[in-house]
Amino acid sequence: MNKIICICGAGTMGSGIAQIVAQSGFQTILFEVNPGTLNKAMTTIEKNLSDRVSKGKISEEEKNKITGRIRLTNDIKNCIADIVIEAIIENTEAKIELLNQLSEINREDCIFATNTSSLSVTGIAEKVKNPERVAGMHFFNPVPKMKLIEVVSTKYTNENTQHNICDLAIQMGKTPVLCKDAPGFIVNRVARPYYIEALRLTENGSAGFLQIDNLMEATGFKMGPFRLMDLIGNDVNFTVSNSVYEQLGQPERLKPSAIQEEKVKEKKLGVKTGEGYFKY
Repeated sequence: MNKIICICGAGTMGSGIAQIVAQSGFQTILFEVNPGTLNKAMTTIEKNLSDRVSKGKISEEEKNKITGRIRLTNDIKNCIADIVIEAIIENTEAKIELLNQLSEINREDCIFATNTSSLSVTGIAEKVKNPERVAGMHFFNPVPKMKLIEVVSTKYTNENTQHNICDLAIQMGKTPVLCKDAPGFIVNRVARPYYIEALRLTENGSAGFLQIDNLMEATGFKMGPFRLMDLIGNDVNFTVSNSVYEQLGQPERLKPSAIQEEKVKEKKLGVKTGEGYFKY
C-alpha cells in the first residue's frame, strides 16, 4: 500500500478513479490544469463518500482518511508517482504529449496506464519513452460501482507492467481482464451492435426509445441501450462508435447513427446535461 498513484484528468472518469484509488488505501495525486474542474472533482468525491457514510458503508472517520489521501494539483511537476493513470480527453496526440511530459519527471520504471476507451494503445505507447511500461487500463462509468477493468497490452508491454496494473486493479476491488490492443478492445467492440442496432430501429420507425429500452430490460438487461447511452454520455458513446467504425475499415453494420450525431450537436448528452434520449 505504499505506492503513490497519480491520476491525470479530473473529469467524471478521473475523479471516480481518484476516489476508488484513495478508498483502497493508496496515496493519491489528482492532477488537472483547470482549478475549477479540480475543485468540482473533489466536491463530487466528498459527496460520494458522504453517501457511503449515510448508508453505513464507511464511518465518518474513514471518509476523512480517504479524502486525506488525495492531493490536488494543477502543476504537472507534482505528478511524481509509481503508477500514473491518464484520463484526459480522447485525443491521441494530447495523451502522447502528456505522457512524454510525465516521463521527463518520473523514474524510468514509472508505469503509465491510459484510460482510453477507443484509441489505439499501441499508437500511444510507440510514441512514449520506454513503451514497455505503457498499457491500457479501461475503467467503466460509474467507476466506484463498476467492477470490470480492461487491461490492454500492446506488442511493447512487458509482464511487469501487466502484473502491476492487474495487481492494482485487484487491490481496488476490481476484476481485471487482460486483452490485446484492438479496435474497441472487448467490451466496446461487443457492445457496438447493442447501441447501433437499437438506433437503426428508431431511424426506420420500427420502435421508439422507451419501447426498445423497456423490452430489453424485460428480457434481463439491466439497462436498455438508450438509458445506457444517456448514462455513458452521447458524446462519449458517439466518439467510441466513430473510432471503432474507422479502425475496422468503415463496415456498414457499424456505421454511427445520425440520430446520435444530432443529439451530440444539440448538446443533449444524457444524464450529465439533463437530457438525451430521455429527460433527467
